[in-house]
Amino acid sequence: MKPFFKVKTVEEVLGLLERFQPLEAEEVELAGARGRVLAEDLQADEFVPDHDRSAMDGFAVRARDTFGAAETLPALFHLAGEVQMGLEPDFEIGPGQAARIWTGGMLPAGADAVVMIEYSRQVDETSVELSKPAAPWENVIRRGEDVKPGQVLLPAGLALRPQDLGLLAALGRSIVRVTRRPRAALISTGDEVIPITENPGPGRVRDVNTYSLGAMLEGFGAEVIRLGLIPDDPARLRAGVERGLALADLVIVSGGSSMGVRDFAVEVFSSFPGSEILVHGVAVSPGKPLIMAGLGNQSLWGLPGHAVSAMITADVFVRPLLDRLSGKTRLGKPWGRLVQAALARNVPSVHGRQDYIRVRLEQEGGGLKAHPILGKSGLVSTMVKADGLVCIGLNEEGRLAGSLAEVRLFDD
Repeated sequence: MKPFFKVKTVEEVLGLLERFQPLEAEEVELAGARGRVLAEDLQADEFVPDHDRSAMDGFAVRARDTFGAAETLPALFHLAGEVQMGLEPDFEIGPGQAARIWTGGMLPAGADAVVMIEYSRQVDETSVELSKPAAPWENVIRRGEDVKPGQVLLPAGLALRPQDLGLLAALGRSIVRVTRRPRAALISTGDEVIPITENPGPGRVRDVNTYSLGAMLEGFGAEVIRLGLIPDDPARLRAGVERGLALADLVIVSGGSSMGVRDFAVEVFSSFPGSEILVHGVAVSPGKPLIMAGLGNQSLWGLPGHAVSAMITADVFVRPLLDRLSGKTRLGKPWGRLVQAALARNVPSVHGRQDYIRVRLEQEGGGLKAHPILGKSGLVSTMVKADGLVCIGLNEEGRLAGSLAEVRLFDD
């Protein structure tokens, strides 16, 4: 008779992740660095831009010469020349002079402002009227206004966004030092589970988790190693987990995590020298029969076989681990962004567990309404119909219709 698992809270499980340390650093090319996590602070070593440049099409002038200029009394300027794009001007701006300049052009020496072309009128080839005064440095991007040497631009632990890559490009950083992506080995188990290319007979189901979990893990930033299907055989499962440990930082087994006579995950995980079962059971629904074992800085995970339970537990527990291994300074929130919505109906919950309710969102009466989608944890279509999840807390006994709830939207 197997001992029944000892249920932990979500917070207790997440606290156990602190034992796992970020992975080693590596260098990658800037073009492939989106989403990668910086392994060190990035400090500027030059000015960006390295010269004063125009932010508008117009005329470079001395700001004090434009004082009093107006539609009814424009100021007359002598044209000293035109700034050529990509070249340093070979002339200076003196009193009463202006230079034609285009957006991004280098400001000539002596100039400290740009009057927009909309407020100009060409009088002849050598002179122009300007009908609007300019304050000093108006319509000018100053040298170092974007970045100055010694400035910490991006901190270690930041997942790089497109705008961050743009800043690094402006500094000429073609190589970035980031934390290595975690590698996750994925195994599906069960005598009843068959490849998706086969027709299921009585008592058989196609392998959903290899594809749904694999895609989720890739979305979380992991490199996924799919080790395929393994039947309910402890020797073969151990061989599969052993192979996963040789290839990956974490091994995820879907199915076999509960207390049935053919649930072998705990037995297999415990068989590895140095392995410690950290979690066997968590106070969530769906997803109670979760297993987590530690083996040095590697981890072994037993997720429920039911598709919905597997996806939710992967998001709530495995995603923060991947964030930690990736070196993120803050653990990621489950799935995507959060929105507020009013519940369309009463949602009951059992005190002492954290419930994740699938909901569909609709725009109603100027706000969002969340419609709970009911269905057992084996019905993957309920996740397809849903736009996100509402979490009912451990000490709540449900939510009333009309009450506001935080909806965690699914990633695209």
